[in-house]
Amino acid sequence: MQPMIIRANERGHASFGWLNSFHTFSFGNYMNPERMHFGALRVLNDDTVAPGEGFGTHPHSNMEIISIPLEGTMMHRDSMGSAQPLRVGDVQVMSAGTGLTHSEYNGSTSDVLKFLQIWIIPHTRDVEPRYDEVHVGDLTPNVEHTIIAPQGSDGKMWIHQDAWLSLTDLHAGASLERNERAPGIGTFVMPIEGSVVVNGTDLARRDAIGLYDASSVSITAHETSRILIIDVPVVLA
Repeated sequence: MQPMIIRANERGHASFGWLNSFHTFSFGNYMNPERMHFGALRVLNDDTVAPGEGFGTHPHSNMEIISIPLEGTMMHRDSMGSAQPLRVGDVQVMSAGTGLTHSEYNGSTSDVLKFLQIWIIPHTRDVEPRYDEVHVGDLTPNVEHTIIAPQGSDGKMWIHQDAWLSLTDLHAGASLERNERAPGIGTFVMPIEGSVVVNGTDLARRDAIGLYDASSVSITAHETSRILIIDVPVVLA
């Protein structure tokens, strides 16, 4: 199957004054039948929130929700009792399961908040809601750092899906070579910053590629780059 390639300037866009959001996949008023999801990866939103603004309390169910702050401070509250700030270097995960409510606000009255919002479809419905977070801090360059993995993966945050989320910082000219996770698992790659070439395809900042059946993945940085890598089942039960 041919790769899914989504250029940054081809993403959906929504602007509400307090929120400027780019949608890699169909979301809200952006509907593209060819970009509904990449396997179990349903949402990848690139959000900028104005000072003092944010997403008021709202519900979710049966979704694995991941937030990665890129700039500023995100104030999180939810119906499970979690209430804390998240900053650059933190990664947050929630299993919505049978249902939860939460809010995400910009914790600053002067600076913008930027973060990635990622939704992954779970393999099991109606689980007990849960919350977790980790501070990954500075990453050792030119090494893949797996932050989230399937349940039972030692030392990793986990979600209810056979999925992995990794970050890597590559120096200019450095490469990352990795094998396929397992049959039926695809790999989605986005340079958060910088530019790279993935299996022969050049990607600029916030471009992305989904590889459905690559037996190996090769990522080389044109310049110093931070790269998001998400491995998910590409055929849903």
